[in-house]
Amino acid sequence: MTNIAIIPARKGSKRIKNKNIVLLNGKPMIYWTILAARKSKIFKKIYVDTDCKKIKKISLKYGAEVPFLRKKKYSNNKVNVNLSTLQFLLNLKKINKDKINNIFQLMPNCPYRDANDIKTLYKEFKKYKSKFLISHVRFYFSNPWWSVLKQKDKITKLFKNSYKKRSQDLHDLFCPSGAIWIAKYDSFLKAKTFYGKNYQLGSLEWKKGIDIDTKEELKICRTIIK
Repeated sequence: MTNIAIIPARKGSKRIKNKNIVLLNGKPMIYWTILAARKSKIFKKIYVDTDCKKIKKISLKYGAEVPFLRKKKYSNNKVNVNLSTLQFLLNLKKINKDKINNIFQLMPNCPYRDANDIKTLYKEFKKYKSKFLISHVRFYFSNPWWSVLKQKDKITKLFKNSYKKRSQDLHDLFCPSGAIWIAKYDSFLKAKTFYGKNYQLGSLEWKKGIDIDTKEELKICRTIIK
């Protein structure tokens, strides 16, 4: 089977400036995702989809390919990453005639996912015989069943019936992580999303599925490394 990895890494980031190349344990954050993809040894090609020449230079240095830069209209913070990945594949199709079976989307702000995690979820993907698989982590630090929505001075319980139950009687809930998303190539082009029909859940431990989006999360990750 021919697998390719796509690492979306646009320049702009409101909450952490230059998030995808900020240093983490002495290396640009994107390095850890490129390294994991390379060490997994399941990819024919590892691509970085970026709009930034600096990110392109760093990505090439660590062994990824950047065949073209992302267009500006797909680089703002309102564009869903599924759409930018779709556009990358459509552009790649014009210059690469190799057959592709599966695509993996690996977000660079999930630096703790490693090569073994990629291979493990790939095995699950094949076992399920599914067309889509998205990595998830179990809610760990707090009980999501007791979540509330705060709007100004109004507080709304999201799951009212759960307050009547003991925490040990409530089912585990999971949250998607950007660490490892997998899809059949043709199915993704048709659905235009990894959330295709009957997508499967790939389970990661909480640390492997951390998405670094805020300065506080970056601080936690640096503490974990130490």
